[in-house]
Amino acid sequence: MKAHQADHAVRTMCRVLGVSPSGYYAWLGREPSARAKRDAELKVKIRDFHTESRGTYGRPRIHADLAEDGERVGPKRVARLMKAEGLKGVCRRQRVWTTVRDGDQRPAPDLVDRDFSATGPDQLWVADITYVPTWAGFLYLAVVLDVFSRRIVGWSMRTHLRTELILEALDMAVDQRRPVEVIHHSDQGCQYTSIAFGKRCKQFGVEPSMGSVGDCYDNAMCESFFATLECELLDRTTLRTQAQARREIFEFIEGWYNRRRRHSALGYRSPMQFEMAAELACGETCGKPADMLLKSAPPPQTTPTTTRMEHV
Repeated sequence: MKAHQADHAVRTMCRVLGVSPSGYYAWLGREPSARAKRDAELKVKIRDFHTESRGTYGRPRIHADLAEDGERVGPKRVARLMKAEGLKGVCRRQRVWTTVRDGDQRPAPDLVDRDFSATGPDQLWVADITYVPTWAGFLYLAVVLDVFSRRIVGWSMRTHLRTELILEALDMAVDQRRPVEVIHHSDQGCQYTSIAFGKRCKQFGVEPSMGSVGDCYDNAMCESFFATLECELLDRTTLRTQAQARREIFEFIEGWYNRRRRHSALGYRSPMQFEMAAELACGETCGKPADMLLKSAPPPQTTPTTTRMEHV
């Protein structure tokens, strides 16, 4: 009524809507209710958290952000306020295959059998390759993901799909984590069945494992990360140059996904938060200082690897 009182008489609108003029004028001078004030406060925080998430978070992760911030609010209320503010999460795009199998090479046995579970870090890694479209042509991204925390422990970007791409990602993972005994699970792409990859795994003491052909469930966890990357970055960013793509993906993986992005399978904690909580819990149980748990493994006998920024 207030928005249309320049076009229609207040008494006429009150008669049509079935309200009293005195009630309307009382409403004009009345202060907002406590619930309305509370909604206004929550909307500010919801907008801030949504902006910090790069506009990607939906109701579950926004609700987790509010809970961590000390706000006691129900998920349905969060959904209602997000809808009122026009805020929503992002959805995923269709997967495009980059795997090319080499029929002449012998794949490694499947040591995982779709059991993507781990009781600690660096017990099981999964790896795969995806493409990154830019105006200057395709880039290819290879990653190594720790199943325990969903953390990307190694990655590499190149303009080609040769074996060097996955070797650099494996080198980075080993250099960062220093695993004692870890299974490296992938598909049967020709890069992973190559002799060079097998030799590198043997050198590092990494046990290769490969899923069956044409079955996305055999590497579903890595496919899930790629889907997140695609819907939260690639589908929402215009990558004009390959240099821009490298910067954006570096920031997404190292600055956002590993450190801050909430993961539903981790109790809406980020991979690094989950690992820190596991370190503290294990430190109390094992009697070790928390900051020593992931650093106690002896380094493998390796040749010097490239630094992280060289991968960018």
